[in-house]
Amino acid sequence: MTTSYSLLNNETGEKVDLPLVKGTLGPAGADVGKVYDKMDLFTYDPGFTSTCSCKSAITYIDGDQGVLLYRGYPVDQLANHSSFIEVAYLILHGELPNKTELDEFDASIRRHTMINESLLSFYKGFNYDAHPMAMLTGIVGSLSAFYHDTTNNKDPKHREIFAHRMIAKIPTIAAAAYKKYFGQPFMYPKNSLDYCSNLLHMMFAVPAEDYEINPVAAKALDVLFILHADHEQNASTSTVRMAGSTGTNPYAAISSGIAALWGPAHGGANEAVLKMLEEIGDVKNVQPFMDKVKDKNSGVRLMGFGHRVYKNFDPRATIIREQCHKVLKELKINDPQLELAMKLEEIALNDDYFKSRKLYPNVDFYSGIIYKALGIPVNMFTPMFAIARTVGWVAHWNEMNADPAGLKIARPRQVYTGAPVREYQAISTR
Repeated sequence: MTTSYSLLNNETGEKVDLPLVKGTLGPAGADVGKVYDKMDLFTYDPGFTSTCSCKSAITYIDGDQGVLLYRGYPVDQLANHSSFIEVAYLILHGELPNKTELDEFDASIRRHTMINESLLSFYKGFNYDAHPMAMLTGIVGSLSAFYHDTTNNKDPKHREIFAHRMIAKIPTIAAAAYKKYFGQPFMYPKNSLDYCSNLLHMMFAVPAEDYEINPVAAKALDVLFILHADHEQNASTSTVRMAGSTGTNPYAAISSGIAALWGPAHGGANEAVLKMLEEIGDVKNVQPFMDKVKDKNSGVRLMGFGHRVYKNFDPRATIIREQCHKVLKELKINDPQLELAMKLEEIALNDDYFKSRKLYPNVDFYSGIIYKALGIPVNMFTPMFAIARTVGWVAHWNEMNADPAGLKIARPRQVYTGAPVREYQAISTR
């Protein structure tokens, strides 16, 4: 069995053995840590597409086979049989909880849903049209100013308290951002409600009248949150780990992840789907639009189709497609944009051009449609993603801090392409 690979310097004949770091599933990683010391050579990998930054036991992805596992459990099984709170426990602790463990965890999350009252004044400082993600980034970062007695990263109990607080408070923070944007009064959480129902209540209820939770909407959110809970070393998770590697306050590390998620190439992808539908405008324009997509010289991109990691199909999309059609059917919503989306889906699933290139609708395509059907505005799509992904961020931060031996401050290297050494010239001679 191969335990290492060797790297040979053709000029000096020097050889460096690269020990293999093997996991439970998937390819091994070649440990290149000694390459620079031995050969004065960096490894070059823009975007870290072939570089492992850590060991992790949380999530496994096989993009070629369309596999996504949380702690070894296929995501489709969890989406069909579990709940978001149970999955959150699994991702944090590594095992599915028994009844007592789940009840205690659920109760703890419910107890931590409120945010400090002084935080509400922070929202007043944002402009009336501030993007909710800007508010999330700032408010979550400001949590660093609280809880000074329970943010010792080396204390397992403190890490647990942080995890519960962060998972519990992020829906309250996001819902308050929604209320701020629309000029509505803030709604306090109701701890008698489950996680997703509580979020819907805080977003859509108003003090002047009763609000009834739609169970179809709550269930759709629960499934979406399960599918978005973690996704291995994506950009925002890697950002949380990198920030966390410095020993920074954990809330600051999560804030950095939220900022990374805001990018349109990451968490903003489902917003891009709705913007694409706006540009298409009418069902009669769908086929001409798809023809432009197939023309490589047109510059037209099809948003919400295909995936960087999943080369075959996105396993999450299969699950959420069923939930999407269920929501549209049961809520009986007549929305021209949703009709557009279904026409796009029909063409992509039946056109050989898209089928041969594996350009199937992905989770961003369907999640955007569901959010719109539930009455969630486009600028809240990414905050909804952030609520779900907080579980993964917290779990990765905790996993990293629980292993002091493997905790090293992140410090990537570079290939310098600037000017060589130059002598300073007095300003009179320039």
